Amino acid sequence: MRRLINRRPDVAARFGLMILPFVIVIIAYMVASDARLSVNPNDKLLPGWSTISDAIERMAFQPDQRTGDYLLWSDTLSSLTRLGIGVGIATLIGGIFGILQGLIPYFRASFNAFTSVLSMIPPLAVLPILFIIFGLGELAKVMLVMIGIVPFLIRDLALRTAEIPHEEIIKAQTLGASTWQIIIRIVVPQMLPRLIDGVRLSLGAAWLFLIAAEAIASDSGLGYRIFLMRRYLAMDVILPYVAWITFLAFALDLALRLFQRVAFRWMYRGN
Repeated sequence: MRRLINRRPDVAARFGLMILPFVIVIIAYMVASDARLSVNPNDKLLPGWSTISDAIERMAFQPDQRTGDYLLWSDTLSSLTRLGIGVGIATLIGGIFGILQGLIPYFRASFNAFTSVLSMIPPLAVLPILFIIFGLGELAKVMLVMIGIVPFLIRDLALRTAEIPHEEIIKAQTLGASTWQIIIRIVVPQMLPRLIDGVRLSLGAAWLFLIAAEAIASDSGLGYRIFLMRRYLAMDVILPYVAWITFLAFALDLALRLFQRVAFRWMYRGN
């Protein structure tokens, strides 16, 4: 008798197991919503599917009477712009400092403790400071996303860089390679896919910081809209927005993973 740990589901079973949790959640919501609506047809906590679909049509496919914008898409553009700039800057800084901190002893001695301390500061605790310094505009929101994930990216990439077999560095030096050549030809090609892994792992935190910043001080964005609708108990808008954010986060993660597989095929040889 094969142990459970050695059993592997086939393609059909894997697909069924993948969608099973989603089906269970949807069914549980439908049952709970029907139960509440049967008692109070005007219940706002768990709106029915028809109410949710009407809200989606209103937010995504009908122009706002005040601004003329399609709110879901304008909010999405605002949030993705802030997220993209913040994560992009954080990736650049994290990649450079992570490699230097993991490879060069003097750099590691200077900044390792400092980076560790920075990573322990709750980013949301410095949000008021960012608003005071940078104002309530876009810069403070981008800075929060960047500050929130940069320490993690630096520490993660520094550890990955330190794991490069020392024999590779010794052989390169024996062949006359300078520090700069070792970084460019040996370290960077191996660390780029690891950096993408780090960005993928930090996306959840980046979304958290973005939503928090938009909720506190913004006039557009997915987080702003959710917390605005909270005032009116508009769960028919809040639930689709939460689902949309989840979809966007999943799509970004999938895009990074596909890019990684295409750009760094050597990582997946034999898999």
